Amino acid sequence: MDPRLNIIDKRLAGIKRIIAVSGGKGGIGKSLAASVLALTMSRLGFRVGLLDLDLSAPSMHVILGIEGLYPKEEKGIVPPEIYGIEFMSIVYFTGDNPSPLRGIDISNAMLELLAVTRWGPLDFLILDTPPGIGDATMDVIRWLKRAEFLIMTTASKVALETVKKVIKMLTELNVPIIGVIENMKMVKSPLVKEELKGFYVPILGEISFDDKIEDSIGDVNKLLETDFAVKLKEIVLNSSILKLQLK
Repeated sequence: MDPRLNIIDKRLAGIKRIIAVSGGKGGIGKSLAASVLALTMSRLGFRVGLLDLDLSAPSMHVILGIEGLYPKEEKGIVPPEIYGIEFMSIVYFTGDNPSPLRGIDISNAMLELLAVTRWGPLDFLILDTPPGIGDATMDVIRWLKRAEFLIMTTASKVALETVKKVIKMLTELNVPIIGVIENMKMVKSPLVKEELKGFYVPILGEISFDDKIEDSIGDVNKLLETDFAVKLKEIVLNSSILKLQLK
């Protein structure tokens, strides 16, 4: 057995809840939602960690405008803190270079990242997970056993088909699903609710398409003032996302 597997549980022992932001495909606002979710929770007074597990296309450092900030080595890797958030990403190891990982290499990189990262006591650890139901998602389920999934989708029929597969897989594996958020809504339509009504997962809310998001990337204060962030905060406050589990 890989000794790193035992270390992961110890690294996560001081974390009350682990929320994996997932989706069926890329480009649906998953990384943005995870970043804004972490910022929102931090501003509400919670101790928050943010981990970019989208190893092939990490983007949270760009969304949050993180530059010139690096982890420390101390019996592992201690994530740097910024905006009240402990932040870790594969970019601290790859820099601006591409990381064309495949198959077992992705699993090994994720396993190493989880094993070396020393989180402090946290109320929430937010994960940006790779899209779909591939090996990387299965690794998250296997190695972060307490992870609960928050699923992002759009009203696109293609996105919904892949989201259905994600929900089916999580349900079959008895993995907790917090609910689904519909993003980039452009027209009033019940399509998402109709397509997912047979899956018995909560539809937490809808976020309209926000054409100001792009201008706010890299500027946290501006980002939190966008309609996207305001609506996501409203969804958070009206759902079970903020409830802490007693150990």
